[in-house]
Amino acid sequence: MSRILSALALCLAIGVAACVTTSADATLEAQDRSEMLAALAASAESWNKGSLKGHLAIYDPSVTVMTKNGPRPGIEPIERSFGETYFTNGAPKQALRTEQTEIRMLSRDSALMTGRFILSGGNLPEQSGWFSLVWIRTSAGWKVVHDHTS
Repeated sequence: MSRILSALALCLAIGVAACVTTSADATLEAQDRSEMLAALAASAESWNKGSLKGHLAIYDPSVTVMTKNGPRPGIEPIERSFGETYFTNGAPKQALRTEQTEIRMLSRDSALMTGRFILSGGNLPEQSGWFSLVWIRTSAGWKVVHDHTS
């Protein structure tokens, strides 16, 4: 009888521990998602205020961006390209917003974010497309290490 009670107590303890771990993981995951979404919103806000450097603050220095010519490494080439293509005299040609954003946690320290970007205004035709961002947890918070936008 005591073996049965011991086994039952062990199963109960394992079950409770699993629930606590799952609850803690879910809370952490929700916090991580909130942090990434806040970083994305701050990035778009910086763009719209004319701060390209602020927009690029979501990127880790090791970032790569996929282009039609293949991956482009580093923040400086991205800054140069975005500045030449999307900005005039330090101001964005169009306002940036994102929508339909989804996040899939890949591990405790990495995530895949997908969504749609829209560039509008500036007396120019609206432009939109889709993006995939690979995020990693760093000592400075969540940062993008790969961006594929089309």
